[in-house]
Amino acid sequence: MPEPKTGASLLEPPVGISSARNIQEIKGVIDPGAIDGNSRLAIIMRGLPGSGKSYWVRQFIQELPARIAQNVTERGLCSTDSFFYQNNRYCFDIARLPEFHQLNLSRFIEALASGMPVVICDNTNMALWEFAAYQAAAKALNYRVHIQQIGDVRSKIHQRECAKRNKHGVSLNSIQRMASQFQRN
Repeated sequence: MPEPKTGASLLEPPVGISSARNIQEIKGVIDPGAIDGNSRLAIIMRGLPGSGKSYWVRQFIQELPARIAQNVTERGLCSTDSFFYQNNRYCFDIARLPEFHQLNLSRFIEALASGMPVVICDNTNMALWEFAAYQAAAKALNYRVHIQQIGDVRSKIHQRECAKRNKHGVSLNSIQRMASQFQRN
């Protein structure tokens, strides 16, 4: 089984996203400073590749108390993309996508079961079924669930921006196909 890549290198800011705006956005929904070792918060990210999901996550983690931020970065940040890294290079293999989605869900559930105060699913989650198991597991283990969508998935302008700035080379056609599958909460 491949080891997932973790840490800040997965969380580089996309072009055109303002740090201040995102910190305000985060504090408007959840106060990271109020999170402590007894908190039980699951965050499920939604958005196109290149929308700024991982950047939002990085900004959120930076606002957490240091000890919690380190634990979340090391064990509570769950992204299927992390399994595609080999020797610090992203190597997408569509044949392994179902396997890696399952491994990511397992890692998410393990983090919940261990009592991590914050557990984050950082995937695109275009259709509701894609994150239903994450949401159900979090609720079953008495976590508050927050679903954070980044960007207007239906906007053609947003789709073009995402195609330009996503770091995995996802084409505009693929992004448009993903956007057409988007289901609202």
